[in-house]
Amino acid sequence: MRVFLSGPMGSGKSSLCEAVAARLGLPAYDLDAWIERRSGMPVTQLFEQQGEDAFRAEEAKALEALLDAHSDCVVALGGGTVTQPALRQRMLHEGLLITLMAAPEVLAKRVGRRQGRPLLAGQDPQVRLTALLEERRAVYAECHALLRTDQGGMGDAVERVVRVVKAQPLLVPLGERSYQIEVAAGVRHQLLDYLAEASSVVVVTDDTVAPLWGAELAQALADRGLRVTTVALPAGEANKNIVSVQTIWNHALSFGVDRKSWIVGVGGGVIGDMAGFAAATLLRGISVGHVPTTLLSMVDSAVGGKTGFDTEHGKNLVGAFHQPGFVLADIETLSTLPDGELVAGLSEVVKSAWIDGEASVAMLEQDAQAIVRRDVAALERAIRMSCQLKARIVTADERESGVRALLNLGHTLGHAIEAAAGFGSIRHGEAVALGMVAACRIARGLSMQTADQGQRLIQLLEALGLPIDVDPWITQKTLSYIASDKKRVSDSIKYIVPGGPGEVRVVPMALADIMQRLSAV
Repeated sequence: MRVFLSGPMGSGKSSLCEAVAARLGLPAYDLDAWIERRSGMPVTQLFEQQGEDAFRAEEAKALEALLDAHSDCVVALGGGTVTQPALRQRMLHEGLLITLMAAPEVLAKRVGRRQGRPLLAGQDPQVRLTALLEERRAVYAECHALLRTDQGGMGDAVERVVRVVKAQPLLVPLGERSYQIEVAAGVRHQLLDYLAEASSVVVVTDDTVAPLWGAELAQALADRGLRVTTVALPAGEANKNIVSVQTIWNHALSFGVDRKSWIVGVGGGVIGDMAGFAAATLLRGISVGHVPTTLLSMVDSAVGGKTGFDTEHGKNLVGAFHQPGFVLADIETLSTLPDGELVAGLSEVVKSAWIDGEASVAMLEQDAQAIVRRDVAALERAIRMSCQLKARIVTADERESGVRALLNLGHTLGHAIEAAAGFGSIRHGEAVALGMVAACRIARGLSMQTADQGQRLIQLLEALGLPIDVDPWITQKTLSYIASDKKRVSDSIKYIVPGGPGEVRVVPMALADIMQRLSAV
C-alpha cells in the first residue's frame, strides 16, 4: 500500500505523513530528504544553484528510486511534485494520491517568511501562494481525495486519510473536472463530505426511490444545516423526457439555486441522466453528484458525464456531456432493487469485462452465481472492475471521438429494440444483452470472432440470467431505428464488434449491410 500526500507548502504534508504512517503501521518518507541524500546538498541550495528544471529532474529521479525500493509506505511529496505528468500518473496508478489544501492566508501564516522556500523568494507569501494554487489547480485536483487541513486538528486529518485508504476510491482524472468514485456498502453516508461548500442542494429522485433512499439523504443533509429541496419524478424510462427535465428546471429555479448549488441524483440511470442534463443547463452549468441506486447506473450511466433524455426519434438523442463531482455507489441500496433490475444491470458488467480483457471475464465467470445471489464482495468486485474500465476509457476519450465508442458494445441494436418496443417495455440492460448476442453473430460473419469466443460471451450472459434469444426482437420496425443511431455518419454506422476478451473493435459498416446481416440473424 502506498499513500502519497501532496499539496502546497504549508498544507501539513510532512507532519501528517509521520502521523498517518504510524496509524497505518507503514514507514514514512519525506521526498525532500531523499533528494538531499541523493544530491548531497540541501533542497534550497540545489534549487537556487541549478534552477527549477534541474531540481524537478532530481526530484523525479529521487521519487522513482524511492518507489523502486519501497512497495509499502507513506510519502510526503514536494509542493510541485505532481506538476510532473509522468510522476503523477505513476502515483495515481500505484497508490493513493491525496491532496492536502488550505486557504492561501492560512498557508501564508504557516509558512511565514522563513528561509528555505525558493518559490517565495522574497515575495509576499500570501500573494505568491495564491498564484501557485491557481497555477496548480488542475494538477492538485487529480487525486483520490482532497482534504482541507484548515478545518479540524491533526487527529481529525489522520482519521480522514485513513478513511480514504480504507475506501480505496477510484479516480477519473480530468484535471479540474476530476472526480472520485466510491464503491462499498454505506458510502452514501459520505455525501456531506462532497457537499460541504455547497450553497444549496436539489435532490433529484423518483417516486419509487424517494421513500427508500432519497428522503433519507435529503434529511441527513438538512440535519447538517444545508439548504435542501427534493424533486421526486415519476419512475420509469417512459418518463425520461423533456417534461421531466422541465420539472427539475422549474423546481430548482423556484428554490433559488445559484452557481454554488449542487444537484444530486439519487436513483437509477433515468434519474442520473436527467439530473445531469438539468445541472449542465441550469445557469449554464452547476455541479452534479450521483448516488446511483441500481446496478446499471452504478456501472454505466453514473460514470462518464453523458446526460440526456429520450424523444420520439430514439434514445438519448438530446443531451450534453457534464462530468459529475462525485459518484457514491452504495451496495446497500441494491438491497431494495428487484431481481429483474439487478440482472438487467449485469449486461453492462459483461460488456465492461469483455472490453477489459481475459482477467475480468474470468473473474466474472467465477463470480457469476455469487453475484446473482447478491454476495456483497462479488458485487463490489464487479462494480469496481466496470467503473475502473470506464474511468480509464473516459479519461482517454471524454467526448467519444475514439476509444470511448467501444462502450457502445451491444447498444446499436439494443437502443433500437428499446425504441421499437416502446421505452419501458424492455429493460435497457436486457436490450443491450440481446444487442451483444447479435454483435457476436455479426462478428463471426465478418470473421472477427470464432464460434467458441462468441459462445463464451453468450454463455456468460445466460449464466447471469440475461436474455439471449434475439431473433424475435429483430423486426423491420427495430431495424428502422438503427438509422437514428447517434454513431451514424451519412449512410454508415460505427458498429462495435467483439472478438475475444479485450479484442473489441469499432468497424464502420454501411447501414444497408448492417440491416442485411441483422435480418439474417
